[in-house]
Order: sequence, then structure tokens, then C-alpha cells
Amino acid sequence: MELKRTPLYEAHIRCGGKMVEFGGFEMPVQYKTGVIREHMAVRTACGLFDVSHMGEVILEGPDAVANLNRLLTNDYTEMAEGQARYSPMCNERGGTVDDLIVYKMPDGRYFIVVNASNREKDVQWIQDHLTGDARACDVSDSYGQIALQGPRAEAILSKLTAPENIPLKSYHACWDRDVGGIRCIVSRTGYTGSDGFELYAPAEETEKLWDLLLEAGADEGLIPCGLGARDTLRLEAAMPLYGHELSDDISPLTAGLGFFVKMDKPDFIGKAALEAAGAPKQRRVGLKAIGKGILREHQDVYADGRLIGHTTSGTHCPYVGYPAAMAILDAEYREPGTRVEVDVRGRRVEAEVVRMPFYKKEK
Repeated sequence: MELKRTPLYEAHIRCGGKMVEFGGFEMPVQYKTGVIREHMAVRTACGLFDVSHMGEVILEGPDAVANLNRLLTNDYTEMAEGQARYSPMCNERGGTVDDLIVYKMPDGRYFIVVNASNREKDVQWIQDHLTGDARACDVSDSYGQIALQGPRAEAILSKLTAPENIPLKSYHACWDRDVGGIRCIVSRTGYTGSDGFELYAPAEETEKLWDLLLEAGADEGLIPCGLGARDTLRLEAAMPLYGHELSDDISPLTAGLGFFVKMDKPDFIGKAALEAAGAPKQRRVGLKAIGKGILREHQDVYADGRLIGHTTSGTHCPYVGYPAAMAILDAEYREPGTRVEVDVRGRRVEAEVVRMPFYKKEK
């Protein structure tokens, strides 16, 4: 299969990006600075990410809200213009098709952002399950998306746009705003656990926006960051990743996303299956390594002499300074302080269940 390229491919080559396959795209896993420095830049200064591989769908029509409420587990009945709301999207068995973010556009339409590797699957799922007067259009190729993440993000963005173009609250967006002469959606969201923004620009102007941001951030410690740092940052912030903490067989309740599953709604796809299943028999937990060893994904976890689950993501977390993992364990072992053992390459490494996230930004 021929890999796709985002509008920023040439910019990555210029910046010395090491390109790998991800979600059907050629993407930078890291730059010459390396993953640890990129990770720390986002925690202490600022990092710039290409997230143009993500998919965007516009949902419109008189029955758009009714369809959102049926397709997604969260409730979209009341939503202000510019507001963003996260939600899992379940299959009929209560497993997870994907997790996504929905924005309410100023014209009353809805802008849905889906995971890169699931773009075609998600669009097909949404279109196949629409009812009444509603239409879903895949507009992914029209947009480039850049994430500006870190405590210096607002200072950098302020050099390129007016204060009224910068959302004050997380999970809010300003639509069609001028950033360095480019019309953008400016969203105060991210996937790193640090403060920051995601900027949606016309595909043909994304490279110009990337260069403008790097120039504006030159004195603020801004550096380009790749997929490696994006993964360590989201793990440190205990954010689930589809294919790891979520899948067609893992329900959002098992993944600890019950806050985003509104069981008091009249109905949504998967609700009956979740009700029938009752309280989850397994739960997502955070693990901190006590013994020596780096916890990785797909490692068996033991307690009381038996297998109780497996890790879903794991690495050494640079900012908090210890090896950590997320895991799906039998529910009775989910309490913080519980001691378990993780099979790391045939060697049992002691670990402790801890509260998530491992890292939480200061307010």
C-alpha cells in the first residue's frame, strides 16, 4: 500500500524528521533532538506536532444532534457554539469503534475529529448508521492540523493572532480566525496533558503556518516533535489510545471513561449491551514500576499467583521520572496501592497500582 503524506511532509524532511509509517501516513517519529528532549520541551516550554493525519467529518442537517446522541455515548443535546466535547463511539456489543471530539460550528453544523487509522472505518460507520435528515461528509483532505503544546503555547500563538482569537477555556474553539494571515480554527485542546492548541488550516497553507509558528516560538524554546514524544506525553497524561486502551472488544466503561458514557440518555448504540454486562469485570489502571525494568505494552500482569490482566501501553516517562504503564486488570485489583507483578521479557517486575494521570499540569 502506498503511504499518504500530510501537507507537512517536506517541512519534516527540512527539520530532519525520521519518517516512519503510522496510520497509513509517512510521519516523523522524532527529530534530531530525540524523543526525551521533545517530551521535556512540551512539559517546560513548547512543542510543535503535525497531526494532519487525523480525520475530519462535518455532520449537518435537522437531525444532526439526534444522530450524534445515537452514535456517541456522550450527550450533545445542549452545546454552545465553539464548544468541543469528547466521546467514545460504541458498537452494538458495547465495544469501542473509536473515541473522538465533536465541535459545534457557528453555523450549527458539527465538526467531528476522528483518529487517523480509523478515518475510513469511522466515516463508513457514521454514514451507515445515520437516520432521518442528516448528512456526514469526510473533509479530511481539506485540512492540515498542527498541535502547539506546552506552557509557552499561548505566548507563542499571541505573536501571530489577536487575543480574541485565542479560546480562554479548554475544549473550546474560535472559528475562522486570522493566524499569521491564515484563516484557522483555533482549538484549546491537545493530546499531551499540557496546555496548548490545535490549529486547523487549509491544507495548502499548513506548511506556511508551521514555519510561522516555529519562527514565532524560536525565542520561547519551541521545537518540532514527533510521534515518539506524542506517545510518551499522552501516556504520562494517562490518555487512552485506540488499539491499546480502547478497541472493538474493550468498552469505554472498562477503559475508565464512564464520565463520558451517559447511561441516562434514552438510547445510544451499545447501551443495551453495556446495561446487560453490568459492572465491568476488568478496569483500566495505572501502574508504576517498583522493581527494575521498563513496562511495555502487551505484558502479562500477575497477582496472588495468577494472571489478572495485561498492560496496554508502557514506557519510561521522562518528566515524572519513572517507568509507568496503563493496564486492563481484573476489577478487584484496581485500588491504588495494590502490588502486582509484570512479566518483562520473562522476568517478573514488581509494580504498584497508582492513580492516573501520572502527570497533571499545574493550574
